[in-house]
Amino acid sequence: MIQQFEFEKTSIPDLMEITSFNADDVRGCFTKDYSKEVFEANGIKHDLQEVFYTTSHKGVIRAIHFQRVKQQPKLVRCISGHVWDVVVDLRKNSSTFKKWLSFELTGDNRKEILIPAGCGHGYLVIEPSIVSYKCSEKFYGEYDDGILWNDPELGVEWPLDRVGGAKKLILAEKDKGLQSFKAFMETYGGF
Repeated sequence: MIQQFEFEKTSIPDLMEITSFNADDVRGCFTKDYSKEVFEANGIKHDLQEVFYTTSHKGVIRAIHFQRVKQQPKLVRCISGHVWDVVVDLRKNSSTFKKWLSFELTGDNRKEILIPAGCGHGYLVIEPSIVSYKCSEKFYGEYDDGILWNDPELGVEWPLDRVGGAKKLILAEKDKGLQSFKAFMETYGGF
């Protein structure tokens, strides 16, 4: 069975949910999650600069990350496992500023999200997972930043019960020390 690329707009401008091309047969499957030609034919310009992967244990939470400078539009897909993915619009002139959306990304559903510059991104790992990032800007450690995963002003409704509750979370020291949304606004005023 062949599943063609599907592109679905979301309520946040320029944030898209994409179903990858997939062909199943007796051997298994062939998946294509990026094609410059197909993306451009659908009005998407995503010039791939860098690809990287994260491997995470169940209960890992990756806070709302972004680059302050040289922001990274990224195409994110869960290659194996299951993550509850969150995107927050941090663009001060956007009609959806401060709005967040969540997505169920699994190795089986082959969904991916195209996250535009100016949005923060994080996820909760529901099952041990490998997640790929196909970025149209390089990663610069000196510009790496983020907002606390549980910032009350953003109010992301993380499904913590799916990992055994807040006591089961695995959080990097880096993410424990991130700023609040209020501090982000005082320092940067949004993007």
